Amino acid sequence: MRTATLGPAERGAALARMAERELDILVVGAGVVGAGTALDAATRGLTTGLVEARDWAAGTSSRSSKLIHGGLRYLEMLDFALVREALKERGLLLERLAPHLVKPVPFLYPLQHRAWERVYAGSGVALYDAMSVSSGHGRGLPTHRHLSRKRALRVAPCLRKDALIGALQYYDAQMDDARYVTTLVRTAAAYGADAANRARVVGFLREGERVVGARVLDVEQGGEFEIRARQIVNATGVWTDDTQKLIAERGQFHVRASKGIHLVVPKDRIHSTTGLILRTEKSVLFVIPWGRHWIIGTTDTDWDLDKAHPAASSADIDYLLEHVNEVLAVPLTRDDVQGVYAGLRPLLAGESDATSKLSREHTVAHPVPGLVVVAGGKYTTYRVMAKDAVDEAVHGLAQRVADCVTEDVPLVGAEGYKALWNGRAQIAQRTGLHVARVEHLLNRYGSMVDEVLALVTDDPSLGEPLTGAEDYLRAEVVYAASHEGARHLDDVLTRRTRISIETFDRGTRSAREAAGLMASVLGWDEAQIEKEVQHYEKRVEAERESQRQPDDLTADAARLGAPDIQPL
Repeated sequence: MRTATLGPAERGAALARMAERELDILVVGAGVVGAGTALDAATRGLTTGLVEARDWAAGTSSRSSKLIHGGLRYLEMLDFALVREALKERGLLLERLAPHLVKPVPFLYPLQHRAWERVYAGSGVALYDAMSVSSGHGRGLPTHRHLSRKRALRVAPCLRKDALIGALQYYDAQMDDARYVTTLVRTAAAYGADAANRARVVGFLREGERVVGARVLDVEQGGEFEIRARQIVNATGVWTDDTQKLIAERGQFHVRASKGIHLVVPKDRIHSTTGLILRTEKSVLFVIPWGRHWIIGTTDTDWDLDKAHPAASSADIDYLLEHVNEVLAVPLTRDDVQGVYAGLRPLLAGESDATSKLSREHTVAHPVPGLVVVAGGKYTTYRVMAKDAVDEAVHGLAQRVADCVTEDVPLVGAEGYKALWNGRAQIAQRTGLHVARVEHLLNRYGSMVDEVLALVTDDPSLGEPLTGAEDYLRAEVVYAASHEGARHLDDVLTRRTRISIETFDRGTRSAREAAGLMASVLGWDEAQIEKEVQHYEKRVEAERESQRQPDDLTADAARLGAPDIQPL
């Protein structure tokens, strides 16, 4: 089984190697597109580097709706090519590339009008299923079905009886977006890519018109590196325009940010065996099963404030609660909301004033020799975006390079996952863990679960649940720091786990214990542990304060009350 470790020693070694030689490809930005681009380049035999200013998936790629989907609403916009492409990718991820991370999820679409709506919506969902099967990778999901009101209320008793006259049920897929990106980075590293987070590009190296490398600040240890590369790929999402400014070049396109917020509520607040998809006056609203929780989202509004920490305002939260309560028999209140998160979609600008109508297509450009830019798109089609970006970069290498092979490259943890899943009862018996706990681990780590369990074998106390977040083992915190590149407490509580949105205290009860566990790996002293805990508590309070503010301006100001963590 191919795997790779992204611990503190490996990070330092990766930075040193990148500074010592000229790379074929340097990728800037480790969201899903950047991580996918690094994997694509590495599996074509190219020497590849990946640098990220903050943490893997710290921006858009950890703040999505957690869906892998074809985009049913894009059928209504007649964007058949985008839907067909996304459905093929959905099937690949479910069946071949990441079956341990990507799972089927059912959705119920309530019908509120007589015959015409069932015909109209039913035709769309039927076409959706047909396009999925015709892609050659869609046979793993059940097809849609029509339900009477009685049958719909049987699978979703939470719905008001007067909110529907019947329903359609169909399937899409979901994943933990931040965990998926971390796994992508590890897979790229397993195939030879050098990857370093907390490594910020502060300038580009040029020879005449050509970009020949980047100046990279090591945010953790201090000092700047010069990393030379024959081609650089700018995959910085909503920061695309900012990155382009470092070479004083106007881009061939611009990226606008659209803010989407999500609420997380406990499972028992909505009595349903299926997710829901609802129409709003602007877009669609999802109620998505999420372990012992539901995710409710999303909004779609223009955002031109702080990109690093988009804030959810009180008005955003009220909007989601108002719309979901229109169909719920037992309305949700603010007290039901465990977690809130906001993210920014990178949309190609210039086509419409309404962000909900901006294109989800992606584009690739080569604005100056040596620099490729990839932007736009959607999470589900990251692999296609990565392929197109590397194809464009290859034109500037003046050598024969192999074609893309990522369609046949499973992510680390996929190989052997199904066999381990079938043997989960034996794993539980061998380790003394409950079968449900083993299932949780398998669906987070796949066949890499043995690496996590080895930590428990060496130190049985790591087999205990983390205080205040019983869904996660103490070993998972240690593993995040030793194997997954977590550098700070925020990385673990917000992205390696989802404790920050899955507990009413937003992770503050778990913070000190988690920091102590990370300290053993990262060499923190008591002062750094205290600093990490205080920073996390300030971040939580700043987010809570922002969610009490009436609008974007005041919410943004409140969120900025907690600055980013800086190492000692």
